[in-house]
Amino acid sequence: MIDPRRLRILRAVADHRTVTAAAAALYLTPSAVSQQLAALEQETGHALLTRSGRGVRLTAAGEILLGHAHEVLAQLERAEAELAAYAGGSAGEVTVAAFATGIAEVLAPAITRLAHEHPGIRLRVRDAEGDESLPLLLDGEADLALAVEYRGAPGADDGRLSVIPLYAEPFDAVLPSGHALADLPEVALADLSDADWVGQYPGNPCHDVTLTACELAGFQPRFVHSSDDFRAVTALVGAGAGVALVPRSALRGMDLKEVQVRPVSGPAATRRVFAATRRGAETHPLIAPVLAALQREAGRLPAH
Repeated sequence: MIDPRRLRILRAVADHRTVTAAAAALYLTPSAVSQQLAALEQETGHALLTRSGRGVRLTAAGEILLGHAHEVLAQLERAEAELAAYAGGSAGEVTVAAFATGIAEVLAPAITRLAHEHPGIRLRVRDAEGDESLPLLLDGEADLALAVEYRGAPGADDGRLSVIPLYAEPFDAVLPSGHALADLPEVALADLSDADWVGQYPGNPCHDVTLTACELAGFQPRFVHSSDDFRAVTALVGAGAGVALVPRSALRGMDLKEVQVRPVSGPAATRRVFAATRRGAETHPLIAPVLAALQREAGRLPAH
């Protein structure tokens, strides 16, 4: 009989690619993880891992078992959800990992709504960049993630996750006030191919959006300055250090007197925002109302 707790360890190793990183995510020692994996190999009668450089990767047998692990762990999440519903689980804490503008746009208003409609649900918010919330969710450090699409992100068919689309928003071009294109009603990205750029660090989903949009326009942006803070990005543009693409919601309430903000013509640079839970947990009586509140608040956002 396969111990499902060991399946969770196998999935963590597959996600993190090293025993040490998986152990840290699970709050175990590396030796404990190794022992549990050895026991799992004994239970299955197959080698499940092989060394790959400084890390490990799953063998063919390990990949087969991992697919079943996703289904087993999702079913356990459903079982917990049904038992909580049976017990009338209308009170408790839900941890949400979310990026800053997602918190401002939909999560904070959802907290206000939930305080009236589900006063027993307490939300604990963890500020996490758009590419950081899903690992927190999968490692069990968050119950729900508010994230954005990015290169390498798990797809909608990922067996570990249940994904709920929330909203999409465009990126606007931010130019210094004296820029030659600042008086145009909209800006073609190709016209900025020779400019210096201010952008987010590689790995940030907004960096990916900017890079993809510029590639579609036929060029590679020359990133000279980097910051993950949109206020810092806008300030650098205002100082004449370069141009940038910034999500429209991030510009709301910002001091823009030193810059000009213009829509982008042609292929749109767009950020797509979604909520995610571990598969099977979306019906949990504490999580389902939070998801519903996020969807309602996303539906209230102004049309872009």
